[in-house]
Amino acid sequence: MGYIGNQQTSGFSKIPPKQDLTGATGTTLTLSHAIASSEAIDLYINNVRQEPTEAYTAAGTTVTLTGSVVASDDIYVVYNALALQATVPPDGSITQAKLDPALILGGGSFLGDSGGGTADIFRVHESELNTSVTVVANTNALCAGPLTLATGVTVTVNGNLVIA
Repeated sequence: MGYIGNQQTSGFSKIPPKQDLTGATGTTLTLSHAIASSEAIDLYINNVRQEPTEAYTAAGTTVTLTGSVVASDDIYVVYNALALQATVPPDGSITQAKLDPALILGGGSFLGDSGGGTADIFRVHESELNTSVTVVANTNALCAGPLTLATGVTVTVNGNLVIA
């Protein structure tokens, strides 16, 4: 069958089978899987479905009941959805190809040995400033000149600016 729209970039999580919590006591239950909200589960106590946000609240792996359960209560949870998990990419794993082309990282480029890092000794940039700039207090700015300003552009210096 054809697919319309963006392709899914990651797999779906399988919804786990019901979780039996019979034997729990008190006003809190611990889930085996994290959820984002009370509506992500159906909670049953003695085969009676409990109303989310009225009979209980839930987030993460904790369910907080408005009443109390005893060990002889038949308690189980049916999962409707799981919490989304954020993944932090490893350091150095993001390449230029993964960045939005409209992303502005300060412009300019570096030249030197092709190894990158500290081998790039020279910073290359334009000689005309086309955007108004403010050097805020308690900051330092450095520009290799000569520097010209485009019509209507201003430079406000509340910190320190060196044009070398």
